Amino acid sequence: MLSVICPIYNEAKYIDVCVQSILLQDYPKQQLEVLFVDGMSKDGTRDIVNNYSKQYPFIRLLNNEKRIVPVAMNIGIKASIGDIVMRLDAHAQYPPNYFSVLVKELVRLRADNVGVACKTDVLNKTSKTLAIREVLSNRFGVGNSTFRLGVDKVIEVDTVPFGCWKKDVFNKYGFYDERLIRNQDIELNKRIVRGGGHIFIVPDTYCTYLARETFDGLAKNNFGNGKWNILTVYYTKQFKSLSVRHFIPLLFLLSLIVPSILACFYFPIGIISLISLLLYIFLISIISLSLALKKKLCFLYLMKAFVILHMSYGWGSLVGIINMIGYRK
Repeated sequence: MLSVICPIYNEAKYIDVCVQSILLQDYPKQQLEVLFVDGMSKDGTRDIVNNYSKQYPFIRLLNNEKRIVPVAMNIGIKASIGDIVMRLDAHAQYPPNYFSVLVKELVRLRADNVGVACKTDVLNKTSKTLAIREVLSNRFGVGNSTFRLGVDKVIEVDTVPFGCWKKDVFNKYGFYDERLIRNQDIELNKRIVRGGGHIFIVPDTYCTYLARETFDGLAKNNFGNGKWNILTVYYTKQFKSLSVRHFIPLLFLLSLIVPSILACFYFPIGIISLISLLLYIFLISIISLSLALKKKLCFLYLMKAFVILHMSYGWGSLVGIINMIGYRK
């Protein structure tokens, strides 16, 4: 029995795409339950899910009054009846073999968690959204994360997007940390690995994440990611809850801010900020020009997306540090 858990909140724009990809799965429906755990949506999401549940008895709607993902996951896990648990994201769609491949590989590998590569796409394709999609798929944009770049063989890793676990994993390693607004999947996976568990990424299927389609949405999402990188370390007291790549935007931002402040006392040190900024502009200009020519995308949109992604992420991390100091006081 497979229990699929999908946290949702105001997902009316995306929920149909997600549900339709679930209905097309080749996994036996009599061995499946799908739990949409909703943060009391106000945009019609609940009505859409309820309409599906009337047609398909294996779909259920649960309430999550706290409106955060780790709480939703814990509600779903505790309410689930399957001996295998899988997490989905409503901002994504899944090929027909997604469920069957993950369940098969979880059993075959005797793993604690398995996942697949996560491609990035957009629901509405315009010159702006295609530029955002490309930046969120580019190594310079999102780092060298294995699950974003894809694999051609089974590889043991320290985290995967979403996940597929045997239910007893949560009794062994603990449930989701409900203090974490973001990074809850990464933190859980790192905890599993620290406890001696094994996580694999497998090549036989994939999922497609549907990214934010505006620069404001891109900035807001990555500001939150950057902020919660710091707060995740603060709450878990574990630097190993994250990877070095998560802190690079912060280091870049500090390379601009700190020398500029110190230049008030010793002017020549300000050259460090200037060099860092010029090198960054040179790099993203070259990368954006290459992508624009190769994939016929808008150069200016690519430049803007790179800058917004990195700066909002770094600024979020800096705000996280300020929040952390405030919490300590």
